[in-house]
Amino acid sequence: MKLVGLTGGVGMGKSTAAGFLLQLGARVTDTDEIAHDLVRPGQPALAEIEKEFGQKILAADGSLNRRALADVVFNDEAARKKLEAILHPRIRERWQSQVAAWRSEGCPLAVVVIPLLFETQAEHAFDKIICVACSPASQRERLAARGWSPVDMARRLAAQLPVEAKLARAHFVVWTEGLPDASRRQIVEIIGKI
Repeated sequence: MKLVGLTGGVGMGKSTAAGFLLQLGARVTDTDEIAHDLVRPGQPALAEIEKEFGQKILAADGSLNRRALADVVFNDEAARKKLEAILHPRIRERWQSQVAAWRSEGCPLAVVVIPLLFETQAEHAFDKIICVACSPASQRERLAARGWSPVDMARRLAAQLPVEAKLARAHFVVWTEGLPDASRRQIVEIIGKI
């Protein structure tokens, strides 16, 4: 089985690229989805996050108030590191377990979407790494469409390795400017090389 890591900056098209890979027959797991699952009400990670950060990070229904948590961790590097210490080992265990299951099934191509792939030193687990990227202007436009303020963008981007560093360390690049078909064609070409 070929195992591919898919990374890139926030708002640069990782989910779209992952969707194309899935359509083309790859098995795909996304660490953002794993993280969302880990912080559902009743999950041990959510209880640990509440213990660390207080009830202010919970919504009235007991679910995680992502905005409140983001306001804490993207304004305080020590707080962000505490959150990462709670979530990252659990996320890694979950995606590694999924990869092991795919290996045992004889799956030919598997992809793990990890926004913080290099930041979490996960690159050695993969045969190849694809980095998805776009221009800073397109990135800002996409994040603004999600309702992010310029301050939100600056804080989130500061918490990640610059995309230029990710591009330099990746085996393949998918440039996501323009129409989605152009990205799909790039991915088809990359799969042919993998």
